[in-house]
Amino acid sequence: MDAFSSFFESQSAYGNNWRYDSLKNFRQISPVVQTHLKQVYLSLCCALIASAAGAYLHIIWNIGGILTTFGCIGSIAWLLSTPPYEERKRVALLMAAALFEGASIGPLIDLAIEIDPSIVITAFVGSAVAFGCFSMAAMLARRREFLYLGGLLASGLSILFWLHFASSIFGGSTAIFKFELYFGLLVFVGYMVVDTQDIIERAHLGDLDYVKHALTLFTDFAAVFVRILIIMVSDERPRKKILLGGQNTFIYLLSCFNRNYTS
Repeated sequence: MDAFSSFFESQSAYGNNWRYDSLKNFRQISPVVQTHLKQVYLSLCCALIASAAGAYLHIIWNIGGILTTFGCIGSIAWLLSTPPYEERKRVALLMAAALFEGASIGPLIDLAIEIDPSIVITAFVGSAVAFGCFSMAAMLARRREFLYLGGLLASGLSILFWLHFASSIFGGSTAIFKFELYFGLLVFVGYMVVDTQDIIERAHLGDLDYVKHALTLFTDFAAVFVRILIIMVSDERPRKKILLGGQNTFIYLLSCFNRNYTS
């Protein structure tokens, strides 16, 4: 109890000392780290464009499926096994992974467009706003303040994965399906904060691998986007649970794979 009380007291003191000037206070982030973050977010934006292109290719040619899922995982494995000095090759592999990922969630996007095209735009804007807000919160917070959440979030991800695995084999109720969606959304929003601080901390320690860091944030963004989109689509078409469950399986596999090999 003393640990909890001291934690909340420190948070309260921190909140009382908050001022508008703190929004412009990036003194804890060195110029080198700031440059690194610019590279990370620029790479992330390019990956999102490539992912959108992959989704568009699926809508035109119906290429999304198990092959693009394995292509995405294979591209990530190839990227992580490539030495950091082969920068162009690693960037190309990141774009390829994003392209395959976009094609893999193409069926879900295609379904959303059939129901209402505005659903896709709303889900993307919601994901972008959440990503921007929580990333900024992580940058403005004290160093390592949120890193302790990593273990808790990893446990939550494991619970979600095994719960989904069990429900796929033994069958699951609508309540479990909704729990996976909303709790999974909460877990990956938390990962946005933890991963942003982890990237900053690693950069302070000399790890300036912006391609790998952009891949980590891309996985977080994709997981949040898919869940918001599934929530919006399931509200309109509750009977599409099988397809939506398949998209959940894909994002769980991608997230677990990425976290096991980038940490």
